[in-house]
Amino acid sequence: MTVATPKRPDGRFTREKLDWVMASTAALLGLDHRGARLLRFTNNAVYALASAPVVLRIVGSYALRHRVAKVVAVARHFERHRVPAIRLLPGVDQPIQVGEHVVTAWLRVEGEGRRPTAQDLGRLLRRVHALPAPEGVGEWAPLADVRARVADAEEIDPRDRRFLLRRCAEVEAALGELTFPLRRTLVHGDAHPGNLIGSARGPVLCDFDSACLGPPEWDLTPLAVGRDRFGDPAGRYRMLADTYGFDVTTWEGFPVLRAARELKLTTSVLPILRSHPQVRAELRRRLEDLRVGRMLVPWSRYS
Repeated sequence: MTVATPKRPDGRFTREKLDWVMASTAALLGLDHRGARLLRFTNNAVYALASAPVVLRIVGSYALRHRVAKVVAVARHFERHRVPAIRLLPGVDQPIQVGEHVVTAWLRVEGEGRRPTAQDLGRLLRRVHALPAPEGVGEWAPLADVRARVADAEEIDPRDRRFLLRRCAEVEAALGELTFPLRRTLVHGDAHPGNLIGSARGPVLCDFDSACLGPPEWDLTPLAVGRDRFGDPAGRYRMLADTYGFDVTTWEGFPVLRAARELKLTTSVLPILRSHPQVRAELRRRLEDLRVGRMLVPWSRYS
């Protein structure tokens, strides 16, 4: 079945277009799209269907569509090793192509468990880091998706483009000089409690876009940066470090990991900027803070 993509006179990821992709995907799966809810949309648009326990995930960047095959491979790897994680909708060839968009379909996590904690995250990370890496997961390249989002930006000032690419080169060079104390392994790549879902059987992992073979220290960085940049409770990171058994903030290489993480946090909205202009003010603030080196100014999360 071929589905044509509607014309896009404005942003590529407006609510109208995302709804169309969701409805088209549901139809391909033989499901009713009516009553579906958009749960969130920053890097990906995530819809929960009302007619079936199914969640649809639409990739929110053309330049990063190649990661979906890895997401599928990691999900199947976690299932084979019985890691508590979201599961792909069985019996469906994935990913699913709908016009120029790429979608994955997942089983909705059933049951309302308690809210996941940093301690839960630490335990799950230790489990993930003990696994072998699946085929095709790829090497850690934390700034590759930053460059991809800059290239795929719906709109960006040439001055900001030059600054971001120059900053990427600087941070990448600094990363290359680091000697990591922990053994390289499979890492989640974007590990924070927001990527855990509470269920009746306990917390489960989600969002495998950034999974790779790399340093475990990277999985401890998001909560540390959340504490420093977003004012998250200090006890949350302390709980993660104590549960995992390593405090990345005491390691001399942490400032470089923080710089890489902040670039990713800043550029995540570039591919949807015209579709969701409400994030522009926060994006401008983050860019200016990075440009002048303001490390202590708190950021607000994109919404």
